[in-house]
Amino acid sequence: MSSPTKRILLLGAGAVARPCAEYITQRPQNVLTVACRTLSSAEALVSGLPNATATVLDVGSEDSEKRAAVEKAIAEHDLVVSLVPYAYHPNVIKAAIKGKTNVVTTSYISPAMRELEDEIKKAGIVVMNEIGLDPGVDHLYAVKVVDEVHAKGGKVKEFYSFCGGLPAPECAGNPLGYKFSWSPRGNLLVHLNSATYLAGGKEVHIPGKDLMNSAKPYSIVDGLSLVAFPNRSSLPFRETYQIPEAETVMRGSVRYTGFPEYVNALVAIGLLNPDPQPWLKDGLTWAEITQHTTGAAEASEESLINRAKELCQFPDEEESTRVISGLKWIGIFSRDKAEIRYGNLLDTLCARLEPLMKFQEGERDLVVLQHKFVVEWADGKIDTITSTLAAYGEPNGHSAMARYVGVPCGIAVQFVLDGFFKAPGIYAPHTKEICDPIREQVEAQGMGLVEKVL
Repeated sequence: MSSPTKRILLLGAGAVARPCAEYITQRPQNVLTVACRTLSSAEALVSGLPNATATVLDVGSEDSEKRAAVEKAIAEHDLVVSLVPYAYHPNVIKAAIKGKTNVVTTSYISPAMRELEDEIKKAGIVVMNEIGLDPGVDHLYAVKVVDEVHAKGGKVKEFYSFCGGLPAPECAGNPLGYKFSWSPRGNLLVHLNSATYLAGGKEVHIPGKDLMNSAKPYSIVDGLSLVAFPNRSSLPFRETYQIPEAETVMRGSVRYTGFPEYVNALVAIGLLNPDPQPWLKDGLTWAEITQHTTGAAEASEESLINRAKELCQFPDEEESTRVISGLKWIGIFSRDKAEIRYGNLLDTLCARLEPLMKFQEGERDLVVLQHKFVVEWADGKIDTITSTLAAYGEPNGHSAMARYVGVPCGIAVQFVLDGFFKAPGIYAPHTKEICDPIREQVEAQGMGLVEKVL
């Protein structure tokens, strides 16, 4: 007996959507519609996929006709995958409640999503979240190791988890040692968030302005020189991973050594400011913008560099030379005309960085993820367990980031369609019951983490 057809709507045609679409369309009974604001992007994404069509939808629009079109499309499908910016997920979920359509997202469960929980249950739908790379694959292995340690009578005294999307070392040749595998704006703002973590039983808070100064050398892959810094609040993860005994809980990001100093310099010069600037008008050169933000006496390169050095307060001449040469490479002291975007400095800088720091044809990215558990056993013995991923993208194929976000998302879609979740509600892979079977499917795709006891 053949299975009934399942209709899936995928919202967003960004970098991680294609591996997700490929996974979904492996099943002949799955019929996929990819929707994006631009038809050409959606058409490019479905090119060559079986049972897949493209359409235009604008999830972020306030226009009543466009919103009605989104609601109608969602209601016509069994499940909607929301790969649009997380701020739009509540709109998608509200439409899914009306249409009684299941939802999958790769994003954290936000308070705005949590507020819809009663309506989600009344509508009888499943909303599955946090199933990409981070969050996603990280949960699958944290829950696994914690569960195994507890089953053997051990305690997790310290938990560290760091993740980063980087250019592969041979592609990291620009002065910043960095390229964008997702939204440059979101990417830069990560480096300005305040962070809170637990260290030795005490809460440590780092204001956003000091975040990059907190970056410390951290070894994950032999031969790679990396630094790690905390991300947002690590505190909820003591409860998420059910490790109340943990005295240290820190989650964060990694970059190549030397990168944080560039972020600090851009902050000091004033170019990461997201607030609208009335003076920022078309026709300005980068030198004029930098003169304005730094208060330099004039817009000559020499004057701008001298002022940048005053603001950045480099520890020594070597570091000054290194960072200033990177800023020159970006072009913020140049007479190039700036592309003013949304009237603010952050987005205008993004317009400058996008072409400079994108992956070129044939280049590959690198995704690193590592959990480190310091475990105390019943006999007092201490072990350190690591769970590590170092995955490279395919030159001219999928990036590692796209694969490790898109495929787990596709796997979760299939779980929802197959009726794995028996009750309606909001879900995330925080329990053994959800994590174990999803992790088996991730590993079946050759995408697991490697565990070691040090």
